[in-house]
This record gives sequence, C-alpha cells and structure tokens, in this order.
Amino acid sequence: MSMKFVLAWMAAMFPLIFSPGPANITFAAAGASLGIRRSLPLMAGIDFIFIVKGFLVGFGLMTWLTNYPVALRVLQAGGVIYLIYLAYHFAKPKSPLSQGEAPKISIWNGMLIQILNVKGWIITFTMFSIFAPNLQHEPTTTILLLIALMTILNLSTHLCWIVFGSALAKFATNDRSQRVQGMLFSLSLLLVALWIALDNPIMLI
Repeated sequence: MSMKFVLAWMAAMFPLIFSPGPANITFAAAGASLGIRRSLPLMAGIDFIFIVKGFLVGFGLMTWLTNYPVALRVLQAGGVIYLIYLAYHFAKPKSPLSQGEAPKISIWNGMLIQILNVKGWIITFTMFSIFAPNLQHEPTTTILLLIALMTILNLSTHLCWIVFGSALAKFATNDRSQRVQGMLFSLSLLLVALWIALDNPIMLI
C-alpha cells in the first residue's frame, strides 16, 4: 500500500472520525467526569464494536443493509433513546453520599453506544465504498488493512476526546462549575440526539 493511498485515506477518514458525534461527545463527557484512566473501558467497548463493524461490513453486511435500510433507522432510534439516557446520567445532581463514587460507565456502555451509533456504520460503509468499492473481488489483505487503519485512527482520536474532556475538568474547581460542566456535556448529547432524531423518519412518526 502506497503512501499516496494512506494520505488519501487520512484525508477522507480523519474528518469523519474526529468530528463531534455520539461517541466523541460521550468520550469528552466521560473524560471530564471520570478522568482518563477510568474512561478507558468505555473506549475499549466502543472501539471493539467499531472493529466488529469493520469485519461485518468488509465481509458482506454492506449488501444486506443496502437492501434493508430500515435496520439502520431502527438502530438510530435506539441510539437516540440511549443518548438521552446518557445525557441524564451526566446531568443529574449527585447526592452527598455519592460524591466520592465514580460514575458507572463501563465497557458495556461503550459497546451499546457503538452498536446503536449509526454514524459509526456510515463511516465504515463510506470507507469501504471509497477504498474497496468492489468488496466481493477485493483481496482479504486489503479489507484487513483498512480495518487496521480505521482502528488506529479511532483509538488515537477517541483518546484525544477523552483527554480534551479531562483537561476541561481541571478548570472546574468547585461544585458549581462542575455542575455547569455536566450540564454542558448533557446538553451536547441532547443536541446530538435531536439532530439524529430529526434525520430519522421513524422518530418523527
């Protein structure tokens, strides 16, 4: 694989993966609430499912989903509901007894977020449609290499969002600023959920 190919791939994929979306906003919120280390299980869950998506799409699921687009819409509707739940989780006030407890965000939360994250499916479809347009005749090594490139970019990008959220948390030095920060991240998740819902005919019925 040539350097020209890699640069073209980066030019197409970096804006898609780095741009704000359900997973990236959640990473920033988790970094602010949990810190970097305790956000890693969330990242592991999200990126594990991203890899699974790569294998499913790369080895045949793209054709099936093209024939049944309503499946993506159903996932999208589930993702909106889960984003609203996460927004509540980050915004709800903490009782004095729970101040020292770490929020319960785990690898399973990350897996569910990514399963329901239609943006992740679209990114994967886009990558293969541009860089491996005829999957039935592409060598397995090409598909595996594209999945590996996507995984490396995902891990580095998602870690950046966690670090960004963690850095913002350092400015929240008192209870009031922490509450404001939590509300801002919660509002961001709600706005992403609203944007997704407005794009989904199922949610507008």
